[in-house]
Amino acid sequence: MAASIESLFVEIASLEEPIEELQTLKTAVLSIPVSALRDTVSGLRLEVIFSLLNTNDREQIELCVDILGRILLALSPVHLAQNCRVELQAGLKHPDDTVKILALTQIGRMVLNHEAVTEIQNNQDVLREVIHCIRGEKMSVAKEAIRALAKLSHSKAGLDALFRSDLLKDLKDVMATSDIVRYRVYELIVDISSVSPVSLGYCANSSFISQLLGELTGDDVLVRATAIEMVTTLSHSQHGRQYLAQQGIMDKISNMITGAKSDPFSSFYLPGLVKFFGNLAIMDSPQHVCETYPAFQNKVFEMTIDPDPVMTGVALDTLGVLGSTVEGKQVLQKTGEKFNAVLKRMSQLASGGATELRVRCLEAISLLITLQAEQQTEDLLVLTESWFHLLSNQPMQMIWNISTQPFPELHCSALRIFTAIAPQPWGQRLMIGTPGFMEFIVNRSTGPTKEAKDAKFELVGALVSSSTAADILGSQHYLRLRTYLREGAYYVTAVATVTTEGAD
Repeated sequence: MAASIESLFVEIASLEEPIEELQTLKTAVLSIPVSALRDTVSGLRLEVIFSLLNTNDREQIELCVDILGRILLALSPVHLAQNCRVELQAGLKHPDDTVKILALTQIGRMVLNHEAVTEIQNNQDVLREVIHCIRGEKMSVAKEAIRALAKLSHSKAGLDALFRSDLLKDLKDVMATSDIVRYRVYELIVDISSVSPVSLGYCANSSFISQLLGELTGDDVLVRATAIEMVTTLSHSQHGRQYLAQQGIMDKISNMITGAKSDPFSSFYLPGLVKFFGNLAIMDSPQHVCETYPAFQNKVFEMTIDPDPVMTGVALDTLGVLGSTVEGKQVLQKTGEKFNAVLKRMSQLASGGATELRVRCLEAISLLITLQAEQQTEDLLVLTESWFHLLSNQPMQMIWNISTQPFPELHCSALRIFTAIAPQPWGQRLMIGTPGFMEFIVNRSTGPTKEAKDAKFELVGALVSSSTAADILGSQHYLRLRTYLREGAYYVTAVATVTTEGAD
């Protein structure tokens, strides 16, 4: 096969229209594992295939990209940096986006190799073209350029190349192209800043971060909405949160939530503000966030009764996130009747309306009432039981009815609520006290989809693994559950058939 690949290269180099030979070469290189291809192609004249990219023939370009994509993957990043840098740089300026992506992908490999990256850093023209690709028409090209530059910034030498050279001016010039491209650069800056406090320092010292934070209070509400998403991503790292706190951004966003009441266009950016604090609560402390920024918690409660389903959905997701931790449950419980009213509203939302919103509501409820075995103190068990009973006079029947409706998403979400209460003794008592419910659990004909079978299996597993289940449910039910678990999620009972001789 090696000989045939070499001979194809020689033959292709001498032809004006090598489509058939390129198709044969593509088949040959794709048939060899990448690990075995390395020795075969390391000595080939790859410029032969690179040169064939200079055409308007779409089929020829596609074949060359497929062939090069496979061959270059087999070669080491150092080999690429030393032997293919000029061709890859030319690929960054090629009019076809697939060629640009091929070049960017390989440059992304090179910048992660400490030997190969030196070759790239010493040649600013390559990095300049990568930066220019951020303003490409196709988002796929821009994404690959952002990915390559973010990888470059994992080292101090890479950070110096990008932020302490003429390339910084190129990055700022590209940023000025349009609103869309500006936010692509912000995406790169946030990616780089998230790596370490040092990388954040480079971005802050280059004024990119302060410019992004300034967009939070800009006149354009759509720009504001995009800015808050970027700032939320920045807050995912501890050093990012510390920086934002030092800049007073938490207070600013809290004030924006308060001021949203008087802004008729706040619906564009308010969900992002709430998500920011929801993320902050999980990363740091629900109690600290809710007590320090009460405007956040009050707004979440208000949004549950908002007629706008976007607002309601964000509120439900946030409540689920807050209530997924013990500390979050206690914070919500402290609000007393306010949260009780929210639970009653959630019951209404779960029982009727758009399926997507009902699913999000059921998922939030399951997070709110989940208690792991090690979390089951007497006080917390009383709390989750009281919340469950606030949903309805007959909450078991209510959730069971939802699970039998002909919507797979609702069925699975309802089962997850039963899974949430399954490890808790009060949940087990409700199950055994609900006529027909234990039979429903082990009935494999309910919920024919894979997702439904998985959800039912998880419910059974939660019951079997509980230390109180055998006593509360009784040995007969407990043994049936253990049998179900042993047989697996997709067990099918064999049905015997009798064939009568002479029957049609």
